[in-house]
Amino acid sequence: MRHSRTILTLAASAALAVAAGFAEADDRKLPQPKISEELTLELKSVEVLSTTMTYLEDGAGDTVLFIHGNPTSSYLWRNVIPHVSDTHRAIAVDLIGMGASGKPDNDYTFADHASYLDAFVEELGLTDLTLVGHDWGAALAWDFARRHPGKVERLTFMEGVLPPAMPQPSYEAMGDEMGGMFRALQDPEQGYEMVMEGNFFVEGILPMMIDRSLGKAAMAAYGAPYQTVASRLPTWMWPREVPIGGSPEGNVQLMDDIRQFMGETDMPVLLTYADPGVLVPPQAVPFYSGLIENLEAAYIGRGLHFIQEDQPDAIGRAISDWLRRN
Repeated sequence: MRHSRTILTLAASAALAVAAGFAEADDRKLPQPKISEELTLELKSVEVLSTTMTYLEDGAGDTVLFIHGNPTSSYLWRNVIPHVSDTHRAIAVDLIGMGASGKPDNDYTFADHASYLDAFVEELGLTDLTLVGHDWGAALAWDFARRHPGKVERLTFMEGVLPPAMPQPSYEAMGDEMGGMFRALQDPEQGYEMVMEGNFFVEGILPMMIDRSLGKAAMAAYGAPYQTVASRLPTWMWPREVPIGGSPEGNVQLMDDIRQFMGETDMPVLLTYADPGVLVPPQAVPFYSGLIENLEAAYIGRGLHFIQEDQPDAIGRAISDWLRRN
């Protein structure tokens, strides 16, 4: 319990620091990386469960599947993919209801996303997978590997919605700032106003949790799937899926199952982390290194939560080198 409280306190502190102008600070020891916002790969599409799912693809060989979280899309991985596609087949999927994927009439719970991800992998005939997950995508990656051990060879994760930060015993245990935010997000009226009407995750959380100012091209790419109130439902369901105070029960069990699997698996695992980070700050690394037998941890520099927009080359090099050695 102490681990989860400490990490959520650090997350809240990071968020407040950014809001206070952390991203504008001039205390860098190295120049800020120049991040291209151009997407050079063309989206592909495949029929999945009576709708469509879109994805980016490049390279050949064993498959590395990139899984994003909330409120991003395959676009998040655009500058990481080139480091991997020289030696592997890199695929970055748009989760159902997100990116350019279809928006079927469902609740967009974790279980829904997991079902569509399973079907996507099956439709493309993917085997011998290396999974790369971020945010809720990290939870989806760990859950998929747990349920399909014969299909997954390796796993990489970063800034994941995972133990030890999850589940949380209560809003109060999360601290005033973070607990108050999630209490509001999970409230039917306040959450609807914040996310469905106010597009909170795209226009608020996303730019706040990146250690630079996003340009017009990036904001347009991330905002394109959520131009209407109804289209934003996936971005509101994700915070309501965060297990707090024993609810949702299925996701409390999910996090317990993932924690147990982390302690049992012997597959190669790579954690990439930044400083200060948010969900996985440097202080969280000992938890994972003490739990996961075959873990490597790679520090990729200064960054917040959406570290692919802060340090894509460092992430790509770390994954590429780890793949070469494993």
